[in-house]
Amino acid sequence: MSKIRSVILLLVFLSIGCKTDKIEVKSMSKANSTGKKQVIYQVFPRLFGNTNTTNKPWGTIEENGVGKFSDFSEKALQEIKDLGVTYIWYTGVPHHGVIRDYSQYGITSDDPDIFKGRAGSPYAVKDYYNVNPDLAENPEKRLEEFKALVERTHEAGLKLLIDIVPNHVARNYEGKSTPEGLEPFGASDDNTKEYARDNNFFYVQGESFKVPNWENGYLPLGGEQQELADGKFKETPAKWTGNGSRLAQPNVNDWYETVKINYGVRPDGSYDFDVLPADFDKKNIEEHYQFWSDKDIPDSWVKFKDIALYWLDMGVDGFRFDMAEMVPVEFWSYMNSHIKMKNSEALLLAEVYQPSLYREYIHKGKMDYLYDKVEMYDSLKHIMQGHGWTDHIPKVLEGLEDIEHHMLHFLENHDEQRLASPEFAGNALKGMPAMVVSTTSTTSPTMIYFGQEVGESGAENAGFGSASRTSIFDYIGVPHHQRWLNDKKFDGGQLSKEERDLRDFYKRLLNFTIQSDALMGNYQDIHYYNKDNSEGYDHRVLSFVRWSAKEKVIVVSNFEANDSRVFELKIPRDIIQKWLLKDGVYEVEDALYGSKKNLKVENGIGKIDIVLEPLQSFVFKI
Repeated sequence: MSKIRSVILLLVFLSIGCKTDKIEVKSMSKANSTGKKQVIYQVFPRLFGNTNTTNKPWGTIEENGVGKFSDFSEKALQEIKDLGVTYIWYTGVPHHGVIRDYSQYGITSDDPDIFKGRAGSPYAVKDYYNVNPDLAENPEKRLEEFKALVERTHEAGLKLLIDIVPNHVARNYEGKSTPEGLEPFGASDDNTKEYARDNNFFYVQGESFKVPNWENGYLPLGGEQQELADGKFKETPAKWTGNGSRLAQPNVNDWYETVKINYGVRPDGSYDFDVLPADFDKKNIEEHYQFWSDKDIPDSWVKFKDIALYWLDMGVDGFRFDMAEMVPVEFWSYMNSHIKMKNSEALLLAEVYQPSLYREYIHKGKMDYLYDKVEMYDSLKHIMQGHGWTDHIPKVLEGLEDIEHHMLHFLENHDEQRLASPEFAGNALKGMPAMVVSTTSTTSPTMIYFGQEVGESGAENAGFGSASRTSIFDYIGVPHHQRWLNDKKFDGGQLSKEERDLRDFYKRLLNFTIQSDALMGNYQDIHYYNKDNSEGYDHRVLSFVRWSAKEKVIVVSNFEANDSRVFELKIPRDIIQKWLLKDGVYEVEDALYGSKKNLKVENGIGKIDIVLEPLQSFVFKI
């Protein structure tokens, strides 16, 4: 049996030729108009098409290479779609600071003293109405090249997201491409005041900005001599830093390359704008839109609304909002209702890490999806690392039952450690049971990070970026992904057998999830039932059922990497009754790899003899 088949999955979905109980299907955002699961593929264009394998720490474009918009060819996009993807999140598209000299194209040089890495932080945006010149074959035509990518993406049958970073912008924000009639951030600020409602920034009165004191051997550009790397940056008066630091000289661990946006929240924390009435968590998009139609809106709100509508006009299908919880929920009501009134199917995904805020940002802020990090991701990570019990997962799902559709599941993204890194699981195969649970336990979308599907480990010392994460700050090659890239043939020609098998597993699983009807239906836990009634079943195994009128699904996963699990999986009587199964034997077939087994129903209880090798997986259907 292959190592990939040793992942843990039992999906038994039964096509039964009889009536079923009425199924209550979960309510879904209009962003999911297909009625099926969505899969988001996060990718850095800067890294995706780069075939250079030099990987010199702090290397330049000439030394380490860079990917381009053009690398997302028709072939590349088709391969991504065939993986089982419905959306691509192109990360790092808006024009952030760059060290490379683009002055011939009218782009000013950036100061390394307010810069992270060699390539720059994608979350320090310098011009919201243009794109990163590094990503263009011809920087002068960079916006046209991005528009062509939008068209190619749609022609491939995919939708796309880009980032909007509402909490902060680059410390040297310019907005040179701002359309006529609009103003860049800060253009009309009264910087003689710490705070004014329609200022875009906060100002430290009487003090000029000072570059952080570099610590622990860190130096901009790795210590390379550069004209602007002089320990100085002119900013008088100093602005508050992006993470909220009010010091004229932020700490090296602060987000010193960015400045915080003012949303009309006074320095004492009180609001200088209308607050949503308490019952607005029950109001629809149109009612939220109408609420703001006669209100006096802070200037920063309007600026970000105009930015979002600009990209929608260009064909972008939605946004990933960085650190949304650092911005008042009233702004999101205003922003997202304007977006949805323009495109009701726009997908809106946000970082919110405080569970106590989830429902407010979903219902009042009108977000489609939030990161399910603190609950699902963290729990699965502990289980994969060997010090967590599967018993916790049903409790997580129970606690989020009312908003389960809105909680995006993932095992990797640019902020998190790679599964295969020693700091996380040390082996990409250990992610397989977690991937099965993550993708099949709720109706929410799944997100994967490029390279995850071939076991990328993030081991490179890129410069500013730390090993265990693929650097978002530097020019770097992504080795496992590059073997799939195969000199831009996009055919996996350089992958090892294990890497090919891994990608094949992701492809089979993700395509199943986006086609399955049951995964958009009901959920019921059978884990505790089996812990109590099945000898050999323990806290390293997890099982649950999903069903709709068309499909019945049983998921069983073994998170143990070293030992087998042998037991009789039992399906409780109430589920058998809901499915109207009679006593008898049902032949089921593995939907991923084709093997067959028997499901026995005796005295109203379903039973399947299970032998789970370490990380084993089966998918059966009748």
